[in-house]
Amino acid sequence: MDASPAALGRATLARQHLLERARLPVPDVVRAVGAVQAQEPAAPYLALWNRVAGFDPADLDDAFTSGTLVRSTLLRITLHAVHADDWAPFHRAVTDPLRGSRLNDRRFAPARLTPAEADDVRDALLAFAARPRTQDEILAELTRLLDADRAPAAWFALRTLAPLHHVPTGPPWSYTPTRRHYRAGATTAADAPPPGDDPAVVHLARRYLAAFGPATEADLGQFTMLRRPFTGPALAALRDELVPVGGSGRTTLWDLPDAPRPDAATPAPPRLLGMWDSVLLAHADRTRVLPEAHRRHVIRRNGDTLPTVLVDGHVVGVWRATDDGVDAALFEPVGRDDLRALEAEAAALRTFLADREPAVFGRYRRWWEQLPTDDVHRLA
Repeated sequence: MDASPAALGRATLARQHLLERARLPVPDVVRAVGAVQAQEPAAPYLALWNRVAGFDPADLDDAFTSGTLVRSTLLRITLHAVHADDWAPFHRAVTDPLRGSRLNDRRFAPARLTPAEADDVRDALLAFAARPRTQDEILAELTRLLDADRAPAAWFALRTLAPLHHVPTGPPWSYTPTRRHYRAGATTAADAPPPGDDPAVVHLARRYLAAFGPATEADLGQFTMLRRPFTGPALAALRDELVPVGGSGRTTLWDLPDAPRPDAATPAPPRLLGMWDSVLLAHADRTRVLPEAHRRHVIRRNGDTLPTVLVDGHVVGVWRATDDGVDAALFEPVGRDDLRALEAEAAALRTFLADREPAVFGRYRRWWEQLPTDDVHRLA
C-alpha cells in the first residue's frame, strides 16, 4: 500500500470529509472525524463548515443543547467536541495525561492535597455539579470544602481532570468564555486506567485510526498524549483488526482494513481551515498535510495553530477574517483556478460568519504581522 505523504494526506482528508463535504447529520460527522477541537467556541463550527454540505450552525447548537455532542477537556488536554457515545471512553482513556498535567503542576501545590485527597474533593464536586453550575458557584463550594486560599488551586486541577461537561450558554457559538457553566458527566469518576489494553484506550485507538489513519504508534501518542505503556498494548490488542501500511518496527503505519485510502492523485479541493484544525495536530509526522517548511509559521511557540489555506491537500498559507473581508497570506504560489476556488470558499465563509462573528479569531490577530510573506490576497 502507498505510504507516501501525498497518499497518507489523501487518506486523512477523505476520513475528515475534506475531499468532499458530507451529506450527513452533524453528530454523525463528529463521530466519523473522531473529535473536533473546541478550545475557542467558534472552532467546532468552522471545522464542521468545512466538512458538512450546507452546514447550518443551528444544527450544532441543537446537538450541544440536547447533549448528543459534548464539549469537554480530553485529547491533548484541550477542549474538544465529541459524540456523547465516545465521551466516557475517551475521558477514561486520557485520564492519565489529564491527571499528570495538573496534579504535577506547581499551580496545584497551593491546594495542599494529595492525589487521593484530590480524588475525594473531585467526587464531592461531581455530586455538587449533578446539575449545571457556574464557575463562581463551583469556587464557592470548593471554598466551603477547603478554604478560600486553597480553592482556586484545587479548581485549576479539577476543571481539567474531573469528568465535567461544559454546558451551553447561548449565542453566538453556544459557549461564552466569560459565562462558563459545568455539569458532571458522571456521578462518580473512575481512577486512571492502568497501563495495558484497557478497553477505553483500545476504543480510543480504534476511533483514532478510523478518523486519522494510517498512523504509527507515535502518531496516536501525539494526538492523545498517551505514553507508550498505554498506546503499545492498545494497538497490540487491535492487531488482528489492523493492516500494516508501509514502514517497519516502530515506524509501521497501522490502519483499519476497510477504511478509505484514495489514490495519491485524487483531487483535493481548496479549504479554509479554522484554528487548531485536527488534521494539523493528529500526527507526529505532520508532513502529510503540513509541509515542514511551513510548520513553524503555522504552529506557534505557544501552541496556537493558525487558520490555514489548504490547496491540493496541503497547507500553502494562512488566512484571517476581518469585519470587511477575508485575506490570505500565501507561502507558495497558487494557480489561478485554485485562487478562484479559494475566493468562492471565502465568499461562502463571509456569509457563514456574518450573523455570528465576522472577524472570527480576532483576538489572535497579532501573528498576522509576523508572517514571512508579503503575498497577501483579499479573497472576499
